[in-house]
Amino acid sequence: MTSDVQREALAVLADVWALSPDVRLGQLLAHLGFLGEAHLGKGLGYIEDDELIAVMYRHKAELVARLQGSPNEAPPTGAATSISGSPTEVAAAAKPGR
Repeated sequence: MTSDVQREALAVLADVWALSPDVRLGQLLAHLGFLGEAHLGKGLGYIEDDELIAVMYRHKAELVARLQGSPNEAPPTGAATSISGSPTEVAAAAKPGR
């Protein structure tokens, strides 16, 4: 049985992939892994599902903003990381001392 978290993760992954039609699935997964390592300090195999979902939502917001021509638009609250490296709630919470 698929949990709600798994369904949400797959739905957001599908959205992100649809916004990146020239990107192969393996490339997208590698990129998400890079974002996890760069901003959460964890490899893809160690990122919790909720953290990965937050990374994907953030990436989706950035892709949508680029397509709409507003690259500096703020992402939705609760997003995990930014390609540019801007701190967010999840990323800040994942690092002790912040």
